[in-house]
Parts: sequence; structure tokens; C-alpha cells
Amino acid sequence: MQTKPFRIGTRGSPLALAQAHETRDRLMAAHGLTEDMFEIVVLSTQGDRVQDRALAEIGGKGLFTYELEEQLADGRLDFAVHSSKDMPTVLPSGLYISAYLPREDIRDAFIGRTAPTLMELPHGATVGSSSLRRQALIRRLRPDISVVIFRGAVETRLRKLAEGQVDATLLAYAGLKRLGKTDVPTALLDPKDFPPAPAQGAICIESRIGDERTDELLSAINDGPTFDAVTLERAFLATLDGSCRTPIAGYTELDGDRLKFSGTILSPDGTEVHEVAIDGPCSDALALGARAGEIIRAKAGPGFFEGWS
Repeated sequence: MQTKPFRIGTRGSPLALAQAHETRDRLMAAHGLTEDMFEIVVLSTQGDRVQDRALAEIGGKGLFTYELEEQLADGRLDFAVHSSKDMPTVLPSGLYISAYLPREDIRDAFIGRTAPTLMELPHGATVGSSSLRRQALIRRLRPDISVVIFRGAVETRLRKLAEGQVDATLLAYAGLKRLGKTDVPTALLDPKDFPPAPAQGAICIESRIGDERTDELLSAINDGPTFDAVTLERAFLATLDGSCRTPIAGYTELDGDRLKFSGTILSPDGTEVHEVAIDGPCSDALALGARAGEIIRAKAGPGFFEGWS
């Protein structure tokens, strides 16, 4: 019987803490455990500490997970809670994604200071975004707009916007909802026109392979439909060797026991776009994602990714 608290690793931003608290609360409800059976351990990651450069310049997505995974691997943590879209496609040996919470809204939120929508921004306006996907999609729709690097926690970006540093910014609507900031967006972007990052809106839990006690704990809160959908999207990313240097978008819709996936890759300037659509049974999620990646890579042709990697 478990007597020591389960140690939950998380980053320290308000959004990361909200996600860790949601995970803890779901586990308490599922198992009838009290709050003192969980200890939330906050760690600072390099991705949090370095805010003046794009992720691609300092090492990519793993910068948000390394410190957590180090303590997870050596047993100082029992499991770690992450935003799924921040997770590298290849995890350290001995670790895996063991559960997903029910997925939130996948859409991007537009937050305009000088206009309520992207298309209504004045000519030559400036939009702040650190995401190469968002930058490329903005340039595809509005090539006249200037896009500048805009990093930091949600609150930091909203403060920079309010200060007038940019005319608008974009954030994941899921994060705003988890922070109780649903009144912040001036528009929500249709995934068909502005597809989200693969795995956007999903909270994942990473733990040690073979840790049966933790697996049993987490299985009670794992959401099967989210697990299947995000497994497909991460397989798509992995096949494309997706990193923070590559503008890649994609999302999965569930239709009964089938998955419908739409994927997009873009050149950083948004002028070259390739798309793929695929569907199949939930049980084939991994294979479907890999196949979608192969199809779109073949469409793009040799050298599409190498030009800016």
C-alpha cells in the first residue's frame, strides 16, 4: 500500500501548475485519495529560463522536459505532467507517455489589440509569436504582416501585447480556458484555415516503463479517445522528424471508432504548402500517423525540410 505521497513533476508557469493540479484532482477523484497523497514538485527548465531567443536556436522542444525527465528517470519523481505539444517525439530510454487527460479545445486564439481578427489587422501590422507554425500560417494568409518572436508564459505575452509591443498575438485556446481567461481572445481560428499544432490541447503524463504501481494509478484517468488521436498526431510528427525548426500542423477528429486526420506542412514564409488527409480505425492510430507523414513527405519532395533545418 502506498504510504508516501506520489511526486508529480511540473514546470512552474501558472498554466503548467493548473495542468498539474487538474491531474492531481482527477487522480484524487478516481482513487478516493486525499490531497496529502500527492506532492507537486516544481522544476525550472532551460526553456523557461531562456526567453530572448526562438526555441529552434537553443535546442528545441526538449528544453521544456529535460530537467523533469532527469528526475523522473532516477526516481525522484513518480510521473511528470506536460503540454503534449511541447513533447519531443523521441523520449529518453525508459520513459513513455502513459496517459492523456481528456483533450481541451484544439483551436488557436487570436488576441488583437488594434483589430479583432487576423484579416482585419492594418497593412504592415506586427504580430508576436514564437511558433514557426503560427508564423508560417500568418504569412500564408497575410504576407504583409511582420511577425516577431514572442516568448514567455501566457501572462507575459498578454502583458507585452497590452504594452503595445505588437498589434496582436496568438495563444492556444486550451491554455486560456485552463487559466480561466476565456474572455481574452478577440477571435477563435477555424482549424481548417489555421490548423493547430499536433497534440495541441492535450495534457500528457510521462512515467517510467515498468513502474506498475504508477501505471495502475494513471490508467484510471487515461482518456482513450485522446490517447488514440494524439498517438496518431505524434506518429505524423515523428515520421517527418518534426522539430521546432519545422512548420507542421495537424489535428484528428473522432468519428465513432474511426480517426480522421488532416495534416499540413509549410515553408517558413508560408508560400509553399502541402496537405494530407487520412482516416482509419482507432486501433491503427500509430500506423495512420506514420502513413500520413510518408504521404506528405512524398508530396513535398526531396529537400523540402532540409532548406531550413
